[in-house]
Amino acid sequence: MAEQQHYPQGALYMVATPIGNLADIGLRALHVLDLVDCIACEDTRHTAALLQSYGLHKPLLALHEHNEAEAAQTVVQRLRDGQRVAYVSDAGTPGVSDPGARLCAAVHAAGLRALPLPGASSITALLSVAGTGGHDGGFVFTGFLSPKATERQREVQAIAADPRACVLLEAPHRIEALARDLAALGERPLTIGRELTKQFEEVAQVAAKDFPAWLQAGAHRTRGEFVLLVHPTTAGTADDGMDEATLRTLDLLLAELPVKTAVKLCAEISGAPRNALYQAALARRHGAQED
Repeated sequence: MAEQQHYPQGALYMVATPIGNLADIGLRALHVLDLVDCIACEDTRHTAALLQSYGLHKPLLALHEHNEAEAAQTVVQRLRDGQRVAYVSDAGTPGVSDPGARLCAAVHAAGLRALPLPGASSITALLSVAGTGGHDGGFVFTGFLSPKATERQREVQAIAADPRACVLLEAPHRIEALARDLAALGERPLTIGRELTKQFEEVAQVAAKDFPAWLQAGAHRTRGEFVLLVHPTTAGTADDGMDEATLRTLDLLLAELPVKTAVKLCAEISGAPRNALYQAALARRHGAQED
């Protein structure tokens, strides 16, 4: 099957690799990795071990975030010489929160081709089991938030102000700090994917405010790679527990003020929780735009 497709020479092949389970490699990915003249990769040691698992052996070229611009020109020259070159990151799809984007930009700038080979993705894997595919308003892929606390908190505020679903990635050494910041989203549902496709895979759904407690419930829960889905807001859930007077006040303020200012004033006037008011305000703004 894989052999039936045309694989032009002088082209770069962006090959997605497993994010954990080695059986998740695609048949076409294996065919291309065996076909190419050279494999550029994020970590030569990691990729050598990966190839050995499949019985493959190819010349490797290191191309990572620290040398991507320089190494990209080496790849471009190989393509000009008519070679087929594959690029793989350590796991998942290269160029998506991994090196590879600047490589592709250099290939396009040289008038050469970059061809994708899809594969395992923690993003779509989590979306498939979250119970909300982002079909209502779509979803935003944000990836890793800033490691700096102040900037990360500002980014979380932006997530709170967006009614759409939002996908985040995080490493184990920063997950507790992120959990504390996401707790500000209150009752907004959060689906947690930890170590997806691996032996100790875990998927859970909690209110954002309960995420820190979920992590603390087991020492193992702070280990491994995380993908998180902040669920979209809905008018039905956002307005729960709000009396008519509070919602009327919120509507009047929203008619004249930005969301953040309206929520702040409404919280001071009504005494209602600011997080709940944020969700109600976003849902009402979103509903008004659709009308």
